[in-house]
Amino acid sequence: MTRRLHALALGLLCLALPCGVSAQYDAAFNHYWTLQTFYNPAASGLDGQINVQGAYAMQMMGYEHAPATMILTADLPLWLIGPAHGVGAGFINDRIGLFEHKKFYAQYAYHQKLWGGRLSVGVRAGMLSENFDGTRLDLIDTSDPAFPTSEANGTAFDLDAGLRFDAKDWYAGFSVLHAMSPLVTLGETKANEFEVPHAFYLTGGYNIRLPQPLFKIQTSAIVRSDLDTWRADFTALATYKGSKGRLYAGLGYSPTISTTVYVGGDFHGIQLGYAYEIFTSGIGALQGTHEISIGYVTDLNLFKKGRNRHQSVRIL
Repeated sequence: MTRRLHALALGLLCLALPCGVSAQYDAAFNHYWTLQTFYNPAASGLDGQINVQGAYAMQMMGYEHAPATMILTADLPLWLIGPAHGVGAGFINDRIGLFEHKKFYAQYAYHQKLWGGRLSVGVRAGMLSENFDGTRLDLIDTSDPAFPTSEANGTAFDLDAGLRFDAKDWYAGFSVLHAMSPLVTLGETKANEFEVPHAFYLTGGYNIRLPQPLFKIQTSAIVRSDLDTWRADFTALATYKGSKGRLYAGLGYSPTISTTVYVGGDFHGIQLGYAYEIFTSGIGALQGTHEISIGYVTDLNLFKKGRNRHQSVRIL
């Protein structure tokens, strides 16, 4: 693999995010707890509902070529086969400097009752698409073959897998993304290649029930690593659930990286959320990340009324 192109890619990632613990290939969404099927395919169809989730993040506002990421996911159970089967699909587009990463995927999960909860296993197949806009490079030596001076594109097959266990008030999961470390060739020759490293994810959540049943503390966490860098996020949301919907507000913390403020709610199956991430590494409070989350959740009443009513894993 061309080391200079790889170094350029990592350099641009470090410009996009605080270096040291977060320069990883996959986007780090603040609303990771609503995008559980993206980080672990084992969550597909888990709650017996149709779930459509999306998010858009604008990072490091005020900087030129700042990262912008969009994701859309959907999943549902395969009731025609049985409630133990779930499927999903999704698309992510991540712009970082001169790079644009895209991924299209489909996934399957199997859920089995075990130990008073549910054990789930999932697998995902996808197609990665990489684009590098060399027309915007400012090079001293334009003849260097390590850096394309025109647009270079490449694709590769990608494979992910995950495990998850759900109990009444908590869940825990483990997943690996890019299990085959796909190698993407940018352009028509092997002069420029980009290897996507493995990514490992630990996820979990726990609901703290309060004496007042309308209120609840929803906690969640995610730890991600490619065995070279790592990032951890911890979130606590205070929620109020009334007859017409749910409201929440809370805080998130990523050690040595950022603090995040959350606010949002759910009304008639429509979920809306906003997060502002304030970097603690000296970038500045006004150059943080704005992220909007939107989703739609509805029951699948295909057979007997009430048969498919479940508590959403995204709103524990």
